[in-house]
Amino acid sequence: MLQTTYLELSEDSGSAHKFYEVTVDGTEMSIRYGRIGDPGTTKTTSYPDHAKATAEAAKKIGEKVRKGYAPAVAGQRAKRSVSRRVIVSARSTAKTAPLLWRYKSGSSAFGIFVDDRVCMVGNEAGVVTTLSHDAEVQRQFQLPDGVKCIVADDDWLYAGCDDGNVYDLSGKVPRLAYSIAPDIDIYWLDIHDGVLGVADAKGGICSIDHEDDFLWRQQGKGFSGWMVRCDDNAVHHGHSKGVTSYDWRTGKELWHQPTRGAVLFGWQERDTLYAGMSSNSVLEFHKDGRAGVTFRCDNTIYSCAAAPDGRYVFAGDSSSSVYCFAADGRRLWKLGTGCGSAYSMQYHNERLYIVTTDGSLACIDASEEAVRNAEQGVVPEYVDVKAPRMEAVAPSTNVEVATDPSGGVVVECFEEGGRLRIRVVSPGYHHDWQVQFPKGIREPHARYVVPEIREASRGGFYRAHGEIRRLV
Repeated sequence: MLQTTYLELSEDSGSAHKFYEVTVDGTEMSIRYGRIGDPGTTKTTSYPDHAKATAEAAKKIGEKVRKGYAPAVAGQRAKRSVSRRVIVSARSTAKTAPLLWRYKSGSSAFGIFVDDRVCMVGNEAGVVTTLSHDAEVQRQFQLPDGVKCIVADDDWLYAGCDDGNVYDLSGKVPRLAYSIAPDIDIYWLDIHDGVLGVADAKGGICSIDHEDDFLWRQQGKGFSGWMVRCDDNAVHHGHSKGVTSYDWRTGKELWHQPTRGAVLFGWQERDTLYAGMSSNSVLEFHKDGRAGVTFRCDNTIYSCAAAPDGRYVFAGDSSSSVYCFAADGRRLWKLGTGCGSAYSMQYHNERLYIVTTDGSLACIDASEEAVRNAEQGVVPEYVDVKAPRMEAVAPSTNVEVATDPSGGVVVECFEEGGRLRIRVVSPGYHHDWQVQFPKGIREPHARYVVPEIREASRGGFYRAHGEIRRLV
């Protein structure tokens, strides 16, 4: 017989708005949790008998009640709205850029990632599509809500989602990597060596460690923080009042540069930050806080990017144009996208990749010869990539099983301070270090085998890499 307890924590002030549901069915206990109005994340654990499952359920319910949760009826409270970036895009009057190919994702898109292997786009329908550089669609993920951005951390890929979570896209199945506090309405995020920086709708900024714990959290100097970039030393925050850098570990302000106009996008290179501005420009800042070059455009800037070490600087404006500048600020060219304004962009191997207001992922040939031809009105016939008929893979808590740990590293799940943690069991590792590991698949006392465990660059914890299997 099913025994279900449904709890909610909702504050009228607009912060917490989440639910927690516990169901006991025989020897299994299922926990479903998330933001009110969303399907949430479900985790099921098996126990030796019904009495043990019931006892564990009572323990979990008690913990939540002590934190302010109260019994409620599912569906009575409405889902709160999510802040989305609403931008009006005008048609460019410039000549058209040399487009090589274009993929229409079906909905406005912010998320983009490009490396030597793949190109990725994540749209407001929650669909993440991976393509080859030859414009062949390879696979798709379906996340629970709109994709804010896609960011890379070494060999790990993460998508920030409108449901308040961050998903690891590095494997065959999306896994829940970070569950951001429900009162944080994510605008943008970045990650470096397992440490997550998050900017929110109200101008807040925070740093979160590999185990989802806040290192620090504070109100920024402005609002609408559309820029956050993380590196070895700092979390760089761009907002309505300028750019502010904070120590990644303590949150201590390192420097602040006020700006004329609001920061609407940010990019970073090794020693330099670039802020796309509402005041029709891209501003350069050195990472010690010194102001650098101003790259002047003709309209509000929605996105920017740079070639390695700032050799070229690119920008996308509100009139569906893209720009290229030399490092000293000289404008080299301005061309129309032909597919809307660029919400986000990335430069890779003489190609400029953009995702746009009409949901396109477009590949522009940014080589000198191609641009010269485009300025004369000569552009190639681009490939219009059709959306494939394939099943998008949704986030899951299912894990393949293994009976033989050989060829991998064994880790185990244990409880500490009321939370489930992961540590390495195999010899040759620090057994007192924790392992960054997907949240939704952790089960008490379970053991898993992973192909590789890597030490974080900062030390102090490991990261699991590769497809995870549960040992039985």
